[in-house]
Amino acid sequence: MTSQPAAAHAATTEDFSHNLAAVRERIARAARSVGRDPEAVRLLPVTKTIPAERLRLAIAAGVDTLGENKVQEAQAKHEEFKQDYPHLRYSVIGPLQRNKAKFVAQFADEFHALDSLRLAETLQSRLEAEGRHLDVFIQVNTSGEESKSGIEAAEAADLLAALKPLDRLKPVGLMTMAANTSNESSIRASFTLLRETLAELQAAGAPEEFAQLSMGMSGDFEIAIQEGATVVRVGQGIFGARQYPA
Repeated sequence: MTSQPAAAHAATTEDFSHNLAAVRERIARAARSVGRDPEAVRLLPVTKTIPAERLRLAIAAGVDTLGENKVQEAQAKHEEFKQDYPHLRYSVIGPLQRNKAKFVAQFADEFHALDSLRLAETLQSRLEAEGRHLDVFIQVNTSGEESKSGIEAAEAADLLAALKPLDRLKPVGLMTMAANTSNESSIRASFTLLRETLAELQAAGAPEEFAQLSMGMSGDFEIAIQEGATVVRVGQGIFGARQYPA
């Protein structure tokens, strides 16, 4: 399977509707190719670097969750949209420094990059202060690349067990990023390892709700779905190629 080119730059609500429909059709085809229900796969739009005016068009087209790598950007968008779009959900999907956990605790609905007990304990404390709860994914480095965050697969059971007393955190699954390569076998291996790690945790008595696999992005989410992804994180497939500030 070859990766798809980025979608055309979306500039109208109609553009976003078209791109969303195209991504959802790709999701459905990938799911059906391995006998899975397409409804079992959630599309998480990745909205990093996308300005508010474009996001308003995307929201009008049906985007209901904003996935952000940087907590400050996510928080700014929450402040921008909370009055007009109270239904929006916010997912922080990038690495988080402990000194910024307080911001995640204030507004985020889920966090996809939990990779240490110390960070979990900080989030627990901040969530207690805010009177909130947070869905969390344990990030696993399945590619072995030093440039990627996440714990080793063999460490996941210990971290999951250590989260039990932290009642403000709800562990819902695992997250990974595929190997940074065009080699499909290596990409698939990253996703297979995450699926197998989840299966091992479930067999060992993980909570029933610990069943999600957040894996796959615009260029490789079909492979991720074939390997069991329940959440795919897609940015360029919806918004087009990103335009970073000069």
